[in-house]
Amino acid sequence: MSGRAIRPDDAQRDQPGWTPAVPEPGPLSEVPVPAVPVPGETALPVPPETSPLGSMAILRTASFLVLYLNSAAVFLGVMAQAIARGWLAFELTGSNAALGGILLAFGVALLLATPWGGVAADRLPKRLVLQLSVLLLAVSSAGIGLAVVLDVIAYWMLLVASVLQAVGFALFGPARMAFLAELVPRGSMPQAVSLLLVNAEVNRVVGPALAGVVIGAVTWGIEAIFLVSAVLAFVGILLTAGLPAGLPGEPSGRSPLGELADGVRYVHRHRELNALVWCGIGVTMLGMPYLAFMPTIASDLFGLGSAGYGVLSATSAVGGVAAGLFLGRRGAWVRRRRVFVGAGAVFGLAVCSLAVAPTAYVAVVVLLAVGAAMLAFQTSNQSQLLDLTDPEYQGRVQGLVMLSFGAFGIAALPLGLLADLVGLRWTLGGMGAGVVAVVALYAVAGRRRSAAARR
Repeated sequence: MSGRAIRPDDAQRDQPGWTPAVPEPGPLSEVPVPAVPVPGETALPVPPETSPLGSMAILRTASFLVLYLNSAAVFLGVMAQAIARGWLAFELTGSNAALGGILLAFGVALLLATPWGGVAADRLPKRLVLQLSVLLLAVSSAGIGLAVVLDVIAYWMLLVASVLQAVGFALFGPARMAFLAELVPRGSMPQAVSLLLVNAEVNRVVGPALAGVVIGAVTWGIEAIFLVSAVLAFVGILLTAGLPAGLPGEPSGRSPLGELADGVRYVHRHRELNALVWCGIGVTMLGMPYLAFMPTIASDLFGLGSAGYGVLSATSAVGGVAAGLFLGRRGAWVRRRRVFVGAGAVFGLAVCSLAVAPTAYVAVVVLLAVGAAMLAFQTSNQSQLLDLTDPEYQGRVQGLVMLSFGAFGIAALPLGLLADLVGLRWTLGGMGAGVVAVVALYAVAGRRRSAAARR
């Protein structure tokens, strides 16, 4: 968009001596955009395309700031209790398979629920969907915390809590990302996505570090983490009152199953969307289970306790924050596809390096690269998908993207069994090699698509 009105005398502008009768309007990026919701409207009147905004300018958009703070409260609690849940499962069972079982329950439930979360984000007010999702997260956290306090905790309860959390995330993820299309200008989508992902990574630093210290320092640390996580979730629910309702889609007259099928067909018709979704699923499924093995990486490979587990878990998040701050700059997204392919390859190679790290100090350096590469991969994937997807399909496409986290949970159990059988280092090496193979396949197919388009 040029930002210039078309007038009858435009054809004369190349004639000698021509001057405009009135000053020409400036570019669209100079037109002020309201930073607060207009009373009576359900969404901010953000133009569909402007020149990219900086991170601070995006944060000054009132509704985006509310969404950002909501995500901060939710993710701080979730990341802290993930450490507590993993450590609790390890204490109750002492096996990699049990850790994988927690993620399997999460993954299967997420895989089944996420597509419906995408349909809900497209057809219901997005604020309502966020509120219901965070309520489920609060209930699951409070339940485990009370069970530990009453000394009735059992492994199966962790499985049930994982299922509830999966359903909550299946609603939360698609609605949160689809909301961006209403809250920020289209040209600023990569920066907005990066801010939300950095938000999660910052809390993946703070949450595990605090959780590891609390678990190691006090005898009642585990129950405290779960109960505080529930309180943070309720804070997140209160914050959603400051969001616009979120524009629901027009009624289609079709059943939810029919709308889900429409979303799948929509992605399948668009070859680049299809490739991005499947590459994201493959990389996440094969690479992200390293997080499930962090308790045994810390204890078995390097002889560290719960505090060391928290530090190692937080280290990869530090790398993610650094990458996110760099990628949040206005000019960092000139070649998003190259960032996507390069970050995916580096992530796979870094997981391979973790498999052969001789000491905890080397593992810290490697985990910095793991976190940085994974955040760059996720940010470039999400921003391309949001940019390529039509507004009425945003929720369903984001629901399909969330399937990757369900696949990650499903892959964790067989990978855990494999780690018990052949060793954790061999398993990590195979995971990293698989990630590199998936990214290479996407890159080769992408070149073929580009060559076919030029012919």
